[in-house]
Amino acid sequence: MIKNKNIRILLIGELIAGFGLWLGIIGDLAFMQDKVPSDFHKSLILAVGILAGIALGPLAGKAVDQMKKKTIMLYAGVGRLISTGFMLIAIETSSIAWMIAFLVSINIAAAFYFPALQAAIPLVTVKSKLVKINGLHMNISTLSRIAGTAAAGIFLTMMSLTMLYVIAGIAYAVLLILTLQLKIDERAEEIEQVPHEENEHRGFMNVFPIIKEHPAIIPTMLLTLAPLLFIGGFNLIIINVSEILDDPAVKGWLYTIEGVAFILGTLFVRRYDHSMPAKSLFIFAMLIGLSQLMLIYVVYAPVALLSFALFGFAVGSFFPLATTMFQTTIPAPYHGRFFSFRGMLDDFIYQFILIVTGLLLDTLALQQMMLGYGLLSVVLAFGYLVKVSGMRISGA
Repeated sequence: MIKNKNIRILLIGELIAGFGLWLGIIGDLAFMQDKVPSDFHKSLILAVGILAGIALGPLAGKAVDQMKKKTIMLYAGVGRLISTGFMLIAIETSSIAWMIAFLVSINIAAAFYFPALQAAIPLVTVKSKLVKINGLHMNISTLSRIAGTAAAGIFLTMMSLTMLYVIAGIAYAVLLILTLQLKIDERAEEIEQVPHEENEHRGFMNVFPIIKEHPAIIPTMLLTLAPLLFIGGFNLIIINVSEILDDPAVKGWLYTIEGVAFILGTLFVRRYDHSMPAKSLFIFAMLIGLSQLMLIYVVYAPVALLSFALFGFAVGSFFPLATTMFQTTIPAPYHGRFFSFRGMLDDFIYQFILIVTGLLLDTLALQQMMLGYGLLSVVLAFGYLVKVSGMRISGA
């Protein structure tokens, strides 16, 4: 796989983009921590950007299926650079409005970039390698998060917030240059697989009959709510854990431990038996629920650290299997619209969970919230197992 130039570019690009992204995320939190005291208000501000990504989802899906994936990724790269400029203005003027402009533009870029990336991966590797490449891609993403959060913490003690975003902008510029080197063979045969009338009117809604033809898709998409319950409010949860433990340094440990465990999970799933993907997804979803329930005992630092480690391992195993199942089940000509639809759905759920998490953290204890999230994840896991029992599901 590593000998494949396109894969190398995608992986190195993900490392650089993720590094810049997480510099920006930590910068956003630092900016809001100084100017927005309420967790609920923080969640509302973050949700505005996500809503913009959802609104552009249908257009993004059609564009990915009708245009070259490389072209979409290049346009998204330019959008990232422009958005970084908005954040520099926000810092200079101490303006929440300009920060919102940054969040809106960066999420619009992501709404186009990630469906294009997911649709490009099957085009640059063989089907039998998809689990490995998806796992490796997620490893790189996690490494970039570890490096980005660690570097951001160090940079903020050494330099201004402005310089942090300048470095993020440089990372995005390097990604743009790398993307120019991609050579993806988007063959005409893929277009010919689509009926002629749809070829002329390749609407976003055409993906829904395809989803209905594969009954395992919807239950699997619903099951992804289990990790999203944690991921949606991840940054707010980490801030609250550090406040409960009265240890600001624990934030770095939680990000690092979860990230390292995530990598171990993706390495584990590459060697895991893929003959029963439904059972595997159920097991990893149950582990996600257990990790959430463990935060009932968040006052004990070792338990909190172990909870994040278990969550990272389970999610690192869960997502490569789920992504591979989507890629191998949905026909290639519909990948752009499907992954755009999935991204819209995830973003909507993420937005809802983000707002709910902020509200619950302002009104309830973290422990009570995580008890509810954990029980819901367990219910989702058992519901999924009952729904897909007996179905033939592609996972490798």
